[in-house]
Amino acid sequence: MSIANKNILLGVTGGIAAYKAPDLVRKLTALGANVRVVLTDSAAEFVSALSLQAVSGNPVHQHLLDPAAEAAMGHIELAKWADLLLIAPATANTLAKLAHGMADDLLSTLYLATTARLFIAPAMNQQMWKAPATQTNLNVLASHGVHFIGPASGEQACGDVGSGRMVEPVDIANEVNQVFSANNVEAESLNGLAGKRITITAGPTREPLDPVRYISNHSSGKMGFAIAQVAAQAGASVNLVAGPVSLATPTGCSRIDVTTAEEMLEACQTLVPTTDIFISTAAVADYRAASVADNKIKKTGDELTLTFVKNPDILATVSGRNDRPFCVGFAAESQDVEAYARTKLAKKQLDMIAANDITTEGLGFNSDNNALHVIWSDGDKKLPATSKYALASQLLNLIAQQHSKTH
Repeated sequence: MSIANKNILLGVTGGIAAYKAPDLVRKLTALGANVRVVLTDSAAEFVSALSLQAVSGNPVHQHLLDPAAEAAMGHIELAKWADLLLIAPATANTLAKLAHGMADDLLSTLYLATTARLFIAPAMNQQMWKAPATQTNLNVLASHGVHFIGPASGEQACGDVGSGRMVEPVDIANEVNQVFSANNVEAESLNGLAGKRITITAGPTREPLDPVRYISNHSSGKMGFAIAQVAAQAGASVNLVAGPVSLATPTGCSRIDVTTAEEMLEACQTLVPTTDIFISTAAVADYRAASVADNKIKKTGDELTLTFVKNPDILATVSGRNDRPFCVGFAAESQDVEAYARTKLAKKQLDMIAANDITTEGLGFNSDNNALHVIWSDGDKKLPATSKYALASQLLNLIAQQHSKTH
């Protein structure tokens, strides 16, 4: 299945990237989609309704309170017509409105009124993209089931360089086509997760050195939280053991907050007896201080020597239990990624491992996108770069398939 003959509602909002909207319409229609465009007032300052009507072959919709359209409840009919709602570009203001359920124009009303698949391609200044408020809104929208496309990194219209550029129209169209098709194929497998009890670890751990300092890593927890959200939406009973991260709890998940590796292990040991599938995405610190200073360590010289001891290996401990669940590990590596992942799969006697290259720009730690090489005993599959939410769906599809073969 693809987007051929599917009804796509394209929302265009007021960013400079709106000038690419006609090209995006052409790319979507070239894949066989039927496209209708909704233009916000600010977007109309960047691109004309006439040009969008010409390339789509359909009237462009702009106003919520259009007497002619509303005589037939136009906004509700549009919402029902759509198989897929794509907003590109989506400004920071639009993300905020959608996250908080505002419906003060046609596009935001359609977002609330439709049951269509939701895709958003953000576009904004790099600092606006990084702002805590924007990141919080993204987490909320992800919990609504939104699939994010980008943003891309590079030079921006304002002269800044960084994340925030809208992904190119050809890439947006191709990703929409691929994800829409994959989700329909994956739906049956994901249905197999309904009623399963899944425990997921996510984020970093923090190992204290004294009352002020600690050692940790750059894990944001986004991958684990995305997996938890998709699993819950598939009907699984999800326990999320989270290290110190600033992410909202995914809808339908039970969350346990921990700080250290030992606390994470204790929480997992409690949950394992009632767990069917254990997914370890957390970036657990390998070592902790042999002794934690009671008071802040003072500067007494040019060098400081500390002694560290190994932390417990949470994944290996769970996998080694007699009552072990189906165990999935993650391997974030900077070199020889596949080789290290296969070694970890065998050494820890895992059912599956998902490996990613942390040196790839724009992917992995702190990013909203990732790519994985998923490996199991008699097979493997490479999942190309996409949003962590889309990747979570693809990974859980593979987990569901392999779990059904062994349990």
